[in-house]
Amino acid sequence: MTPAASSWVETAAGLSRLDVEAQARLARIAPVDVARGSVLFRPGEAARGFVIVLEGRIDVCLTGVNGREILLYSVEPGGSCVQTTLGLLGGEDYSGEAIAATDCRIVLVPRDTFLALMDRSAGFRAHVFVAFAERMQGMMHVLERVAFIRVEARLAEALLALAEEGLVQATHQDLATRIGSAREVVSRRLDSFAREGWVATERGAVRLLDLAALRRLAAASGAG
Repeated sequence: MTPAASSWVETAAGLSRLDVEAQARLARIAPVDVARGSVLFRPGEAARGFVIVLEGRIDVCLTGVNGREILLYSVEPGGSCVQTTLGLLGGEDYSGEAIAATDCRIVLVPRDTFLALMDRSAGFRAHVFVAFAERMQGMMHVLERVAFIRVEARLAEALLALAEEGLVQATHQDLATRIGSAREVVSRRLDSFAREGWVATERGAVRLLDLAALRRLAAASGAG
C-alpha cells in the first residue's frame, strides 16, 4: 500500500479505524473527481458500487408522478447513501436521482468489493450500518417536517441555512426541492416575504434583509 494510495483511507471519515486488510483493499481504489451538476444515478438504474464522498456534497432527490421534486438527503464526507446501500444489499434499483451539488471527490467501491468487505470486515460493516441508521433518522426528520411544519417555516429555515453573507444562491425550484414543496408555492411565499421586507428576490438568488424575522418564522411550527 503506497502512501499516496493510503492517504484517502486514512483521512476519510470513519475509515481510519478499519482493520489493515480492509484499509488495504479500499486503498487500491483510486478517488475520482466529479464536476458539479453531474448525475451519479437515475431512477431505474442498478447500483454499481458504494460511494464514499471525500469532498463536496451529493444531493439525492425523488420526483413524483406530478413532477414535484423533494430533496431526500445530502451525502457529505462521512455520510451514507441509503439508496445505494439498499441497492447493493437488496438488489433494488434506484428510485431517486443523485446529483453532485458541488464539485466532488469520491471513491466508488465496486459491488463485489463492497459485499466482500461487508462479509469479512466487522469494522467496515459497522461503518456502513451506523451511517445507514443515521441517514434513515435524517430521512424520518425530513418526512416529519414536510408533514407537520408549515411551508413558511421550512422556507425560512432553508434560506437561513443556505445564506452566505446574507445571500442565497438558489432558484425557486432549488428551494422547493429542498423543502419538499412546489416552485409556485415557494414563489408565492417569497413574494410575501418581500412585501414584509424580510427578503429581496434577485435572478437566481434571494437576499436576506431581516434575519431576526426569518429566525422567528423558522422556529414556528404547525400543520400546513
